[in-house]
Amino acid sequence: MAKKSAIETNERRRKLATGHAAKRARLKAIVNDKTLPIEERFQATLKLAEMPRNGAKIRIRNRCEVTGRPRAFYRKLKMSRVALRELGNQGMVPGLVKSSW
Repeated sequence: MAKKSAIETNERRRKLATGHAAKRARLKAIVNDKTLPIEERFQATLKLAEMPRNGAKIRIRNRCEVTGRPRAFYRKLKMSRVALRELGNQGMVPGLVKSSW
């Protein structure tokens, strides 16, 4: 099981990212628009820099929903390989056949 603080930090980042997504997209569109004057684009860059870093979507870490493990994460199942193996051994994952030699 992962540390509770790490899981909570990730959840806070997730909430911040959803809250600031629209404003970030608007500012990034201004920054990337080459037809606008350079001063306006620079002001948008400064506004973007003032926003909280944890509000960026890139800061969110994919974590296993069962254990909170940050590595070896399967996106389709939203769990780590360790949790998948344990649940597979118990027969809890439909359609998963675990072979044994």
